Amino acid sequence: MDRNTFNAGLLDFLAAATTPFHAARCLEDTLLEAGFTRAGEDVTVKAGGPGILLRQGGSLIALRPGKGPLLEAGLRMVGAHTDSPCLMVKPQPEQHSQGYLQLGVEVYGGALLNPWFDRDLSLAGRVSHAAGGGAVTTTLVDFRRPVAVIPSLAIHLDREANTSRSINAQTQMAPILAIDGDSDWSLRAALVDKLREDGHDIGEVLDFELCFYDTQAPAMVGLQEDFIAAARLDNLLSCYTGLQALLEADGDQWSLLVCNDHEEVGSRSASGAQGPMLRHFLESLLPTPASLPLLMQRSMMISADNAHGVHPNFADKHDPGHGPVLNGGPVIKVNASQRYASSSDGAALFRLLARQRDLPVQSFAMRADMACGSTIGPITAGELGCTTLDIGVPTFAMHSCRELAGADDAWMLEQILADFFRAPAPLFS
Repeated sequence: MDRNTFNAGLLDFLAAATTPFHAARCLEDTLLEAGFTRAGEDVTVKAGGPGILLRQGGSLIALRPGKGPLLEAGLRMVGAHTDSPCLMVKPQPEQHSQGYLQLGVEVYGGALLNPWFDRDLSLAGRVSHAAGGGAVTTTLVDFRRPVAVIPSLAIHLDREANTSRSINAQTQMAPILAIDGDSDWSLRAALVDKLREDGHDIGEVLDFELCFYDTQAPAMVGLQEDFIAAARLDNLLSCYTGLQALLEADGDQWSLLVCNDHEEVGSRSASGAQGPMLRHFLESLLPTPASLPLLMQRSMMISADNAHGVHPNFADKHDPGHGPVLNGGPVIKVNASQRYASSSDGAALFRLLARQRDLPVQSFAMRADMACGSTIGPITAGELGCTTLDIGVPTFAMHSCRELAGADDAWMLEQILADFFRAPAPLFS
């Protein structure tokens, strides 16, 4: 796959994956088309057999079995996360103020709030409703058009807006949906109408998980289209890159992709990296759960999550020797306090794989006087006990509703990850 084809597919994925639930479904659909099978009681995983996948909410695990015994060969794993900072709709969100209809929201994750003003926003997520026999089922929903906006306050009414503006998430972030002409309007009723319009036979929405998103389409930008601008680059870019690398794997080695939800809020959930989803899946592959430590000794996880590119207007926010540049290659992320899980052996393997393709590799370490973020890498390492490496592509405006990455970096990372999936055992001697 050449760079242009890869980036075209990435833009399509970013546009379709408006929530973690939609991201997991897009990943699942692509894997099913490639011959993977949903995991279940009647599915047997065997060496040389077809790939299997497990989707749980906004999380997904995909396994490509190798040709030899799993315990002898070990696993090559790539991890990413499907969630991004956003505005989540509250359970009883309807607000009627000054003649306008608004929805109350809660900030999800460490969002940059200023970029959310004056954007054309849509609404997407999943709804739960009654099925036959007293059961509950869920259906994905996406309005796919602008339905709301959060207008800025005019500078005439806030003369300090450009010098000392602060934002109150409770009182100043409620999106406006309409002129308030119907005091009986409810979001649940509007969701029923939308789902029926989409062809779903739904009588009542019992509950929902919805978020607003910016409708501006992903794009190649710059005089020479050097950059990719889009919402949710952190971290759908890594999900797509890991997916393409898994699909390009040759099937000789046991290879796994895990894309977890809830990383932006700590990963402690049923489908988060600190939950039991991956461990339970791995234990189901083994003769007994007691074999998992042996498997992990022969395995490795690469946690792929975006890195901070050195910003030309804020270069002093970076350590002088560790400022990754966009289109300068994938980044190995290191932190002495283990906010990143990178170790020298895992980093060396990544550098060796990159060198074999003559691809550049960069390094990132936080300034010693600034706090460091984290990823699913340390969580997975702590839960499973395998060698783990934190990498990513350099990015600007991380946690904004529109981020910026280089047009070359994800494509280069995909080639290295595909070679990682193909690397013969043992990875380390």
